[in-house]
Amino acid sequence: MEERIVEFKHCGICEEEKVRGIHVYNMFICTECEYNMIHTEPREEKYNYYLQKLKNINQPTLFS
Repeated sequence: MEERIVEFKHCGICEEEKVRGIHVYNMFICTECEYNMIHTEPREEKYNYYLQKLKNINQPTLFS
């Protein structure tokens, strides 16, 4: 029998611990928040909330 280790990561949008999602630079975004962000229209209130949260993404320094 094979044991799996489940790794929870902190979502930068909803602030909850989730298993599945994506990484954008140094921020983890869970699949639920990703789906909600994609389907939010700019005229909705949640749009500005997502913009503010996404401003916390720090682009890594590129050393050339």
